[in-house]
Amino acid sequence: MEKIQQLAERLGEALERRGWVATTAESCTGGGVSTAITDIAGSSGWFDRAFVTYSNEAKQQMLGVQGETLAEHGAVSEAVVREMATGALNNSNATISVAISGIAGPGGGSETKPVGTVCFAWADSTGWLQLETCLFDGDRNAVRQQAIEKSLSGMLQRLQALG
Repeated sequence: MEKIQQLAERLGEALERRGWVATTAESCTGGGVSTAITDIAGSSGWFDRAFVTYSNEAKQQMLGVQGETLAEHGAVSEAVVREMATGALNNSNATISVAISGIAGPGGGSETKPVGTVCFAWADSTGWLQLETCLFDGDRNAVRQQAIEKSLSGMLQRLQALG
């Protein structure tokens, strides 16, 4: 938890320096990334909104994820988180977004997508986009915590790369 708080604080400082605003599109983390961000005092200056889109219907209605993408790739896929990340940017006043969809467990996994599989997309208003899929170890809580850390780290790395 302490690591997550430190990442959120550093992210807030980097967003503030750049004059950027963040948004999140979360599925398996259930709002954990936005909670970490809004736990930081002053986050209203650099955080716009969160989309917790646990169901496929919510992903489509709130973020514009295409039904065809969900049908072809499944909710836990880089194709879906790509659409979630861009949908979050398009439906907010943010300049950077992160999208997360995964299988936290204990059930729901398969041979091709085992428990602990989490897909990420980071996007910003310049058109930059990065996708990554991770396989995390541990129970449901451990997978979710690792996904929150990765989400924050990815946004922070992008801001640091911009200087």
